[in-house]
Amino acid sequence: YVPWHWHEEFEILAVETGIARVFVNGTDYIVKQGEGLFVNAGALHRVWPEGAEVCFLRSVVFHPRLVGGSVDSILWQKYLEPLLSDPCRPCVHFAGVQEWERSASKAIQDAWQTCVSEAEGFEFEVREQLSRLIFLLAKYCPAIEKKPSEKTLRDGERIKIMLQYIQEHYDGELTLAKIAGSAAISENECLRCFRSMIGSTPIQYVKQVRIQRAAELLISTDRKISDIGAECGLQEMSYFAKTFRTLKGCTPGEFRKRNVHLTENH
Repeated sequence: YVPWHWHEEFEILAVETGIARVFVNGTDYIVKQGEGLFVNAGALHRVWPEGAEVCFLRSVVFHPRLVGGSVDSILWQKYLEPLLSDPCRPCVHFAGVQEWERSASKAIQDAWQTCVSEAEGFEFEVREQLSRLIFLLAKYCPAIEKKPSEKTLRDGERIKIMLQYIQEHYDGELTLAKIAGSAAISENECLRCFRSMIGSTPIQYVKQVRIQRAAELLISTDRKISDIGAECGLQEMSYFAKTFRTLKGCTPGEFRKRNVHLTENH
């Protein structure tokens, strides 16, 4: 589970096993094994497993400058700038229906494998593979002359500010008033913005962030479960366990055993 977030880098995803449900700027994508996805810079997105099967993703996050160089370069002006400045292209799904989509998914897999191998000069090869992907996007997914409404753009900026605030303060006391105040809006406007943009309430999102962070610590460390809960803003062990079970379908202890085993064997 990857909660709602955004970043100024591009992100490319490839599903290795299972099925992923990816939400990008209000649109729902079902990405199956062997398929890929491009997420544009600044796009609000989250990733959820679809169904009971374990889903493994390969994800590469990279800055547009890696491919385009400086803003004065012909590569930037011809290929990167049109992509970055297009609000109608927050995401592209490579479903594999067309040949170019299969080529794009292969470029993602190749970039990942090249990074893993770290052979001599692998950085040049990765840049070449990512450049191929950007070229395919430019050639087969041209810009659309249609802009989102001012209200949608305003809500998008507000939600980013509030999500950033939550990400930075999830380990402390968070209230609706504090979250709304971070974007200088009323509590009612905060609730409306959250429901409109991500289909959740602010407090529900806080729970998701805390539980996701706790899940990461359960897998990556051997610290006591109660200490992990406290660090993630869930001091009451019974509440931590109940909330974790609601969102993950099992207790923190069960989650640790199950996922550490899967990670070690993958």
